Amino acid sequence: MVRTFLWAAVVWGLVGGWAEAQNRDVKLREDKKKVEAEGFWIYNNLAKGVEQAKESGKPIVVVLRCVPCTECVKLDDDLVDRDPRVRPLLEKFVCVRIVSTNGLDLSLFQYDYDQSFAVFFLNADGTIYGRFGTRSHRTSWADDVSIDGLANALQGALELHQAYPQNKTALAGKRGPARDVASPEKYPLLKDKYTDSLNYEGNVMQSCIHCHQVGDAQRHLRKSKKEEIPEQILFQYPHPKSQGLIMDPREKATVLSVEAGSPAAESGFKAGDQIVTLQSQPLLSLADMQWVLHQTSAAPGTLAAEVKRGNEKVTLSWNLPKNWRQRDDISWRASSWPLRRMTTGGMVFDTLPVEEREKAGLPATSMALRVRSVGQFGLHATAKKAGFQPGDIIVSVGNRSDLFRESDYLAHCVNAFQAGQKVPLTFIRQGKKMTLELPMQE
Repeated sequence: MVRTFLWAAVVWGLVGGWAEAQNRDVKLREDKKKVEAEGFWIYNNLAKGVEQAKESGKPIVVVLRCVPCTECVKLDDDLVDRDPRVRPLLEKFVCVRIVSTNGLDLSLFQYDYDQSFAVFFLNADGTIYGRFGTRSHRTSWADDVSIDGLANALQGALELHQAYPQNKTALAGKRGPARDVASPEKYPLLKDKYTDSLNYEGNVMQSCIHCHQVGDAQRHLRKSKKEEIPEQILFQYPHPKSQGLIMDPREKATVLSVEAGSPAAESGFKAGDQIVTLQSQPLLSLADMQWVLHQTSAAPGTLAAEVKRGNEKVTLSWNLPKNWRQRDDISWRASSWPLRRMTTGGMVFDTLPVEEREKAGLPATSMALRVRSVGQFGLHATAKKAGFQPGDIIVSVGNRSDLFRESDYLAHCVNAFQAGQKVPLTFIRQGKKMTLELPMQE
């Protein structure tokens, strides 16, 4: 009976997975048919968009969007296309829709690859006016982007285009340095599995390189060379809120509030400030701010900000303290899943609330990562096989007992330990302190 039940579960899982893959494949094909029939967006063909922009003199808006990603749909296509403020602005652009990263020019399209929705505003010569599209939670977007914010970014891009090429020098910093490879399918992790285009003759979904896979490939390249993964890749595109700067998602780059005692507060930012430029780069959105932060390697470091405060122009020095990147949260990211495989053996952690620490006999300032769940399959079941259980409270990893968030644990362990190494984790289970060894994975 048990054997029959298990076999039925396996069959159900296989059938369910197959059905979901088929459903995603259908969605991608239907999206292509719909967009091409409407004729407003150029579908998956940037070269055609550049040609039209050169002929018309219009700027280009490129939307990179994972079609089947339903949980990440923040700016619904129909809503964007029909919004009475956004649609007239879009009509002043050549509009290009990109649905995969196959063949994507990584010297041009550098953005947060944990996103499933990213927007670029471009000149036909490849100059970048700005970026749009941000999130700081796996499914919630409301604090980061909005229709109003998109409309303001579109209007700002049109103004930069109108002033071009006189402003070309100020825009130069919006394009990044050369990448490891020219396009995603050339990364070692991806090159034997994907080509530079989607396969509409076969299973189109299986031929698609998703955005997060580019980030995965970047990390894999470093690990395959036995190199540390640098902070700029682990803590990529830091969110301004990690520095105490809460931005208004409805505006271009306007401060909604400032956390007391934060680096932003100490640097002089105030609620209502419109950040016009950062490091001399004009800002269209929160994503533009993240781009500047992402490119900042110095720690500690200082960024020059030109701020409009009421009718005044104010110049501020945004001081970034030591280890400023590590204040950001990476646990929401798709990239955290392979990091968990490598370092937690499939466990997912929550920071134990202060009020529950007393029950566990732990000081308020101690490390206390409660195991929310334990993976059940493949390498994500490593922790389960080692004996860890949901509810265990991790209080030390190796010789470290100061990793207070899941983000801290992931960032430390991925570089501190090698695959195959067994690392002692001390934890509390039902009031008893215990230690088990957790094998690190590739």
